[in-house]
Amino acid sequence: MSTHFLRRLANKLSPRHFRFAINLWPPFIGTGVKVKDISDDFRHIETFAKLHWYNKNFVGTHFGGTLFAMTDAFYMIMLIYNLGKNYIVWDKSATIHFKKPGKGTVFATFDFTEEEIENIRHHADKQEKYIFEKSVDVLDENKIVIASVTKTIYVRRKSQND
Repeated sequence: MSTHFLRRLANKLSPRHFRFAINLWPPFIGTGVKVKDISDDFRHIETFAKLHWYNKNFVGTHFGGTLFAMTDAFYMIMLIYNLGKNYIVWDKSATIHFKKPGKGTVFATFDFTEEEIENIRHHADKQEKYIFEKSVDVLDENKIVIASVTKTIYVRRKSQND
């Protein structure tokens, strides 16, 4: 399943069907990442990953790639859905800071408020492009932060040439 296909899915499927489809995406299957919940307005997404033999690192904790994968693309997907087809949205870069070893099941929750969406739309309409950062924490079963991910997101209104 290509990224282009995922972008098309985000705009065409209900949250329930999108969740089903993305849980079949090979990078998530290979890392054990699952999407637990997507709100009807695509402004809230919850992911999790259980620790399995195939996603453990050398010392028996969650492989860093699993922690990163469970945070990849969700803010972008949420904005594509909420801003609509007149905007281009890309993940420009990301950083991850590992804080504690990930053991057991780990979780990440992504949220955009209506005010944040309107602010992004306002900046993208006013400027040629709008680049901003948004962070998400990966938590363990005790709600302790084990990793923090900061995404740099690019948004701009489509031109007639796009």
